[in-house]
Amino acid sequence: MSRKGVGLAAFDRSRLTSAQFASHGTSLRTTNAQALETQLSVFRSLLQQFAQTHAKDIRSNPAFRAQFARMCAAIGVDPLASSSSSSSSSGAGNIWSQLLGRSVNDFYFELAVRVVETCSATRGENGGLIGLKELRERVMRGRMEGAPEVTEDDVFRAVGTLKPLGGSYSVIKVGNKSYIRSVPKELNTDQSAVLEAVQVLGYVSVSMLMVNLRWTRARAQTAVEDLLGSGMLWVDKQAEEWEYWSPGFMLGAAGIGG
Repeated sequence: MSRKGVGLAAFDRSRLTSAQFASHGTSLRTTNAQALETQLSVFRSLLQQFAQTHAKDIRSNPAFRAQFARMCAAIGVDPLASSSSSSSSSGAGNIWSQLLGRSVNDFYFELAVRVVETCSATRGENGGLIGLKELRERVMRGRMEGAPEVTEDDVFRAVGTLKPLGGSYSVIKVGNKSYIRSVPKELNTDQSAVLEAVQVLGYVSVSMLMVNLRWTRARAQTAVEDLLGSGMLWVDKQAEEWEYWSPGFMLGAAGIGG
């Protein structure tokens, strides 16, 4: 008994069905993309209305400003990137300009200049690794009276504007503390572990690292000497065993902050 539906006709029907499924899939993707774009446009419009309603709070309240920045990021509005394009027809690029009373680029780029100046001035002390909190405090001390408060979040965003300079400026996390790195040198795992250990007492020794991290003497010695060579640690040779100190901790204890 012969089987029906086998041959070129069946093959053509199968190919037609596959083409229909592919066409339907493309149509669905297009529809979904259009719906998503419409939703984002609505969100951006609502965000702009929110910005206009709460402009005073965003200008004067750093915490509120940081939260608003996160709202922008959540829907893909990059204030720094979009505000530089004055030809934007959506108006989203003008939100931050309206809030700050001037170009957002001016606000963050001026802050970025202060960050670069502070990092350069302190590089001899810390080897190009300064705590985010300490950097923010130094920047605030140099600002004119009555100038808007600068938060750590603002400093973080200002550092982001320095990306065109290459990898020299970045925010890194060591333990639970954030640092601004202003030298084109990546920390390896051992160096990060040493800097994290330094946060406890302000210093470490080779024997402390050997006991607490279970390192060999050679490994501990190599890590501290690498950090010492780059200026990220200072050595106290007067102790019974050499102690490797955080420059920021020593200067803070001595009351040197300017």
